[in-house]
Amino acid sequence: MARIAGVDLPNKHVDIALTYIFGIGRSSATEICEKANIDTKRFINDLSAEELNDLRRLIENDYKVEGRLRTEIALNIKRLMDIGCYRGLRHRKGLPLRGQRTRTNARTRKGKKKTVAGKKK
Repeated sequence: MARIAGVDLPNKHVDIALTYIFGIGRSSATEICEKANIDTKRFINDLSAEELNDLRRLIENDYKVEGRLRTEIALNIKRLMDIGCYRGLRHRKGLPLRGQRTRTNARTRKGKKKTVAGKKK
């Protein structure tokens, strides 16, 4: 089993297996394969050690993936919260950021329903 950027890649086509790395999608996986001159339809276990090293080197030098990317995203969100902008406030409150309605729906961001007792007369 090949290991790139701290992730064990499954024995699938190279372009599909690379998407298991956080920060690499289908288009960037295809782009990486083109740069490394590797056929996208070959399986990960069929690659030689040198081809795997080429992939590792390419990803390490040209792409921000896994830990570095997660850190950058977390710092960006923290910056928004620190400057107190609208998006930062929504992050802080755990509400949707991009204009979605919150009267109904938004359960993914808001969490499980918190029932409020009815008003007594």
